[in-house]
Amino acid sequence: MRFYKQLHPFYCGVDLHAKTMHVCIVNQAGEILAHRNIKTRPDVFLRLIQPYREGLVVGVECMFSWYWLADLCVDEGIDFVLGHALYMKAIHGGKTKNDKIDSEKIAMMLRGGMMPVAYAYPKSWRATRDLLRRRMYLVHIRSQALAHIQNTNTQYNLPEIGKRICYVANREGVAEHFPEGSVRRNVELDLALIDQLDDEIRRVELYLSRHAKVDDPNTYYRLRSISGVGKILALMLLYEIHDIRRFPKVGNFLSYARLVRCTHESAGKRRGSPGRKIGNAHLKWAFSEGTLLMMRSYPEAKRFVATKEKKHGKGKAISILSAKLGRAVYYMLKRKEPFNLEAFFQS
Repeated sequence: MRFYKQLHPFYCGVDLHAKTMHVCIVNQAGEILAHRNIKTRPDVFLRLIQPYREGLVVGVECMFSWYWLADLCVDEGIDFVLGHALYMKAIHGGKTKNDKIDSEKIAMMLRGGMMPVAYAYPKSWRATRDLLRRRMYLVHIRSQALAHIQNTNTQYNLPEIGKRICYVANREGVAEHFPEGSVRRNVELDLALIDQLDDEIRRVELYLSRHAKVDDPNTYYRLRSISGVGKILALMLLYEIHDIRRFPKVGNFLSYARLVRCTHESAGKRRGSPGRKIGNAHLKWAFSEGTLLMMRSYPEAKRFVATKEKKHGKGKAISILSAKLGRAVYYMLKRKEPFNLEAFFQS
């Protein structure tokens, strides 16, 4: 956890919502200079903070509509801090909670150097990253439609379809496999949805690949050199990591990617491993997929997992390999070197 500790003459806490925002501005002595609920309009916000703009820092809790406020502060030359929502326990722990109190707490956390900082992803890459995440959502819908066809076949105790319908060439005649009219129409609906999603996903992937070759082609091809990492996993790693320099140590990166677990200790006693959902779920998925693909293609990976499995079990052994892969990615991006499979298993 990182805290924002820079000193400013004025601190602005914003409790942001879709249509309104409660703004609290305090000085270094903790005196409240402005405390108002306003519309989420740039002109209204700039007019309110105008008397305090010199040396002002704006802090907001991370929620879905923070993009416009961060971009406005960057354009206006105002310092901006994005608060990590899962770490900002102070604004949720009071007996009374409302927008006015929350905005004041955010301002006071900024003033006291206790604002937990989240990464404010830069505007230039943000839309492309969101499109990549949207592609993942479409893939999930496609998988659900494929699973529904198989479940329907089992539900009516019909003979196995006998071919992998995830491939276009194998879908011909699948609807006729279901004799009852309404059931067949249900399956035809799934097949039509899958065909449409296949087309859209293909277009999105082509668009994303072209953008990656413009945004940072060297890093993109460097990630493609990793054994088991193809086009989609390289895109996911590129846009979710963005800049490896934002992680001062390899442990910070592994924690962000959910590749290591943290422990809670008190009086010498361990109290479990909470906080498993703190971090980047997309990076966790990418490293998990990359690890399994590496095991499928390279005997060295299988031997590594087999060795660790004797002591830790198979699930833990695969997790160890994922963390090892994450460590390798961190250093190869830091040093701007391609992936070396032989050195990876010798280390």
